[in-house]
Amino acid sequence: MNTEAGAAEETRILVVEDDRGIAESLVRGLRQASYAVEDVRTGGAALAAGSPDVVLLDLGLPDIDGVEVCRRLRARSDAAIIAVTARGEEADRVVALDEGADDYLVKPFGLAELLARIRAVLRRRRPAGPEIVRHGPLTLDLRTRQVSVGGRAVALTPKEFGILECLAADPGRVLSRQQILERAWDSHWYGPTKVLDVHIAALRRKLGVPGLVETVYGHGFRLGTVQASPEQP
Repeated sequence: MNTEAGAAEETRILVVEDDRGIAESLVRGLRQASYAVEDVRTGGAALAAGSPDVVLLDLGLPDIDGVEVCRRLRARSDAAIIAVTARGEEADRVVALDEGADDYLVKPFGLAELLARIRAVLRRRRPAGPEIVRHGPLTLDLRTRQVSVGGRAVALTPKEFGILECLAADPGRVLSRQQILERAWDSHWYGPTKVLDVHIAALRRKLGVPGLVETVYGHGFRLGTVQASPEQP
């Protein structure tokens, strides 16, 4: 067995698709690629499923809106979520990504593209390195996606956590706006980078440590050097 096939067999994929014909085609193709696959037809069944590594989530479900399913899954799971949808409008894609989807595919699409997207989201969701990152007073748990500063829990949105995770992967290294957008938003991101400023401002406000997220003018952002503070009781 080659390495790629072995990795696929260890990956569990949940297909959430109400169209039986489409679901059967997806399941067949994924199993031929050596993935372990479970398929369900409704949002309720998706939320009651086990702990997959990847969720292929149709946004047009009969019982619960797919975006709401995405939000609930992201709140409790670090599974990679790919929105599989017939909705091609940009607004729909943005909403899904903002609610925690890692990527999206617009129907119709080919199996080769789907498999490539799965490999890409798994690479992003399974970064090499420790699951706990500490930098000064900051602690990130990459597995549970929890953040604390000086022992104080900090609630972040998926995008804010994604930005912080990018910066914490190599503290002190400057990342450009485009690099952060491509990693924390979408590998296919294009458009104005000023949208990042709003999220950076909110992240700084929530962390509450001046200089922790530092602007390097003309270049981008990095984690600054700050001293760890005693944990609060």
